[in-house]
Amino acid sequence: MTFFKFLFTKIFLKQIGYAIGVLIVIAFLILTWLRFSTNHGQQIEVPDLAKMNLEEVTEALNELDLKYEIMDTTNYNPEFPYQTVIEQIPKAGKFVKENRKIYLSINRSGYPMIEIPMVLGKTMRQAEPSLKALGFQIGKIRFRKYIAKDELLEMSHEGKKIQPGEKLQKTSVIDLVLGDGKGGLNPEELDAVPNELDVNQNQENGDGEN
Repeated sequence: MTFFKFLFTKIFLKQIGYAIGVLIVIAFLILTWLRFSTNHGQQIEVPDLAKMNLEEVTEALNELDLKYEIMDTTNYNPEFPYQTVIEQIPKAGKFVKENRKIYLSINRSGYPMIEIPMVLGKTMRQAEPSLKALGFQIGKIRFRKYIAKDELLEMSHEGKKIQPGEKLQKTSVIDLVLGDGKGGLNPEELDAVPNELDVNQNQENGDGEN
């Protein structure tokens, strides 16, 4: 009997049928296992966890068979209570599967402490963007008799003189003393001119810029 004729015998066709049947059963079992192991078709709506503390978060997520993981504790939002959720991933309203982790950012107690940059000796045009970029606010501006106009001679916070390298809380207000371009060479010995400007007024009038 040739091999070609053997392919059409009942024995061969029967074996082929068994093999196909076994493959179908295996494929069905694999698909069924994947369906349950991946929670196919299951959708759970992510709740809004904003302003919840961790105890409230745990209770809310346990009811939905969800978990959480803290991804950040360095952000601060003054509109949210201390140690409550200020951000979550996925967002509220998204649909996820059972046992999915929700990643949380927790509100810290206050703004972080930021190091004051080396801006003394620079012009107002140079110093102001550097301070604002770090989150500081510019407060009152005074002018002191000094040869270099608009050079930053001194900084203070809440009446206390501060130096580059010291740390202040982000959003702190820093008052500045600038040279008026009419005085001598020593910025420390000359008296301050009794002239104070709010930064907004200063910018409107064009003072404090080269």
